[in-house]
Amino acid sequence: MNKLVVITGAGGVLCSCFAQAMAGAGYDIALLDINEEAAKLAAEEIKRNKSVKNVTVKAYKANVLDKDNLEEVHQNILYDLGKCSVLINGAGGNSPKCITAHEMYEIGDEKRNDVMTFFNLDKTGFDFVFNLNLMGTLLPTQVFAADMLGREGCSIVNISSMNAYKPLTKIPAYSAAKSAVSNFTQWLAVHFAKENIRVNAIAPGFFVTKQNQDHLFDKEGNPTERTEKILRATPMNRFGKPEELIGTLLWITDSKASGFVTGIVVPVDGGFSAYSGV
Repeated sequence: MNKLVVITGAGGVLCSCFAQAMAGAGYDIALLDINEEAAKLAAEEIKRNKSVKNVTVKAYKANVLDKDNLEEVHQNILYDLGKCSVLINGAGGNSPKCITAHEMYEIGDEKRNDVMTFFNLDKTGFDFVFNLNLMGTLLPTQVFAADMLGREGCSIVNISSMNAYKPLTKIPAYSAAKSAVSNFTQWLAVHFAKENIRVNAIAPGFFVTKQNQDHLFDKEGNPTERTEKILRATPMNRFGKPEELIGTLLWITDSKASGFVTGIVVPVDGGFSAYSGV
C-alpha cells in the first residue's frame, strides 16, 4: 500500500510540480486547493504522465482558513485514500491590498491617498495575507498531523520564502508572514520530535508563478525594473525552474535519506541568500 501525500495549494505552479514528483516517487496524492478546477487539472496532468504508475490521485476543494472544512475534507480523504504520511503546506500568497507603491518612504507619503503607502496599507489585506500564509499552514497541520501520530516515516513540509531571510521592499505582509512560517516550522519540529514526525521547510528563491508574473514582466513580456534588481541579487542570474525544487523535496520527505533532519529551512535560491551585493 502506498503512502499518502496531502498537498495544499496543489493547483499552483510549484505545488502541482511537487505533486507530479511525489506521484513519480510512488506516493498516492491528495490535491487540495480552494480552486477545485485547478486541483483537478493538476490531478489529470499526473494521470496523463505515463511514467507515473500504480498510484491513486484525487483532487479536493479545500479552504485552508476554514478548519471545519478541512476536517470534512480530511474525513473524505481517509475514506478514499487513507491516512496522511506527508503533508506539504503549499497554500499561500500575497494581496495587492498590502503592496506599497514605493520601495522607501517618500516625502508626503503620509498624506497621499492616490497610491498605496505604508500609512494607508489595508488592514483587511494585511490580515488576509498573514492568515493565508501562517494560519493556512497551522490549520492543515492540526488536522492532518493527527494521522501521523504513532507511525514511522511521516513528515511535514512547509513553504517559506526568501522574504523570511531578507524582507523584500513593497510587500511587508508577505515578508512577515513567511518569517512566521519559518519560525513555526522550527517550533513544530521540536514539538513533534519525540513522535518522529519531522518538520522542515523549503524557502524558494525567485520562480515565476501566476502570483508574481505581473510584477516581474510588463504586458509586452519585458522584464520589469524589479526583475532586473532580483536577477542582479541572484548570483546565478536567472529565475528558478519548478523542477529545481524537487531534489530538496524528495530528500526531506525520505526518512531513509534525511531521517535525522528536522527543523531546517532549506534555501533553493540560486545563491540569493548568500550574496551580500558586493
